[in-house]
Amino acid sequence: MNNEFKILVVDDEQNILNVVKAYLERDGFKVFTAMDGESALNIFNKETIHLIVLDLMLPKLSGEEVCSKIRATSTVPIIMLTAKADEDERIEGISIGADDYLTKPFSARELVVRVRALLRRSYKDALPLADILNFNNGDLEVDIKKMIIKKQGDIVNLTTNEFKILTILLANPEIVFSREQLVEKAFGIDYEGYDRTIDTHIKNIRHKIEDNPKEPKYIITIYGMGYKFIPSFTEVKK
Repeated sequence: MNNEFKILVVDDEQNILNVVKAYLERDGFKVFTAMDGESALNIFNKETIHLIVLDLMLPKLSGEEVCSKIRATSTVPIIMLTAKADEDERIEGISIGADDYLTKPFSARELVVRVRALLRRSYKDALPLADILNFNNGDLEVDIKKMIIKKQGDIVNLTTNEFKILTILLANPEIVFSREQLVEKAFGIDYEGYDRTIDTHIKNIRHKIEDNPKEPKYIITIYGMGYKFIPSFTEVKK
């Protein structure tokens, strides 16, 4: 499994952050930490985060508020930490968008196992077979393992949703995907947003990877049908 995923751990107890960070980093993950809800959102908006471990009881913004704000724009996997073990608390967490939960006190080893399992479920269908894809003599390079995209040698930052959409297209070159298909594959069948949000994501991706977004050479619009990725491989590495 790809260990170059970026994990955001949010908890107001420094000792918990230290232990969880140490265990996740030992397993090969890149870890960001935050001790309050506002800091968590700031990190999430700046970095490409692939999974969030989120405590419910936080200063400034509660875990529920953070989860709701993130769910308004992203389907990034979220594991909630709660000090309560009752059924209502767990149901509430799932209902506002959590994918999994752990009750405090918890085993750091179990958390790592849950993180890896949730990442496998969330990203297994979106990855091409090769680790590094190189297009047009280095004009565009996509390092799947490290989640790094370079345009003419410079790193470009894609959001989690943009990366999901791009990797789906990369994994299926020349295949036309409708907006509805991209929504289902990238965000899941329970996604409640509008399929037209795909157009916004595609527009943003084009601005980051195309020479001229108005005349794209990678992500092509098939009018009345959807989008497809045009590959021009010069090098593929395992």
